[in-house]
Amino acid sequence: MISVFFLGFLFSFLGYTPPSVLNMTALQIRLNGNQKEFSNFTLGVSIIVFLQAYVSIYLTAYIHQSPTFLIFLEKAGIVVLLLLSLYFYKQNKKEKKITAPQKKSKKSFFLKGVILSALNMFAIPFFCGMAALLMTFNFIHFDTISVFLFVVGSVIGIYFILFLYGKFAHKIQQKTGNLTNNINLVLCFITAGFALFTMLKFII
Repeated sequence: MISVFFLGFLFSFLGYTPPSVLNMTALQIRLNGNQKEFSNFTLGVSIIVFLQAYVSIYLTAYIHQSPTFLIFLEKAGIVVLLLLSLYFYKQNKKEKKITAPQKKSKKSFFLKGVILSALNMFAIPFFCGMAALLMTFNFIHFDTISVFLFVVGSVIGIYFILFLYGKFAHKIQQKTGNLTNNINLVLCFITAGFALFTMLKFII
């Protein structure tokens, strides 16, 4: 049964390793802020991921019976991603105009983690896919302990990859140069790219 925990950890760690809104934002916060601000952000992300992973387990059976629900989530995700892309574009322009350092609210980083994680429309389909795969091979069942171990493993996997992005933030900055100085612009392209990719699924 402990294998469910490690599989949840492994899939989440690998799934969230590529550059995304969450880990690139974590990188930005660590570069421009301090450890406490970074911790508040990752805590906000982790709480929402816990809820998303938990809900996804029980949505998996329903989605198999009603594929149209997954299609609805994907279409809603396109709208959210486009709005996020616009938000990050405006943030990039706004940062270019700011010359004096701004005092930040400590709570804002926790709320930012909560909001960005909640707006991550790929999270529920991702966790549903993980759960469906594990159910296919009988690695997970709907008993309380299996579900709890899967969810905790998933949350720790995502927390760990965010932790690594924060720990090696300055090394990543040295390797990528100007890329990390324009993270909001990078996030704009990432979210727009995901939105375009999802739209192409409905066109092709």
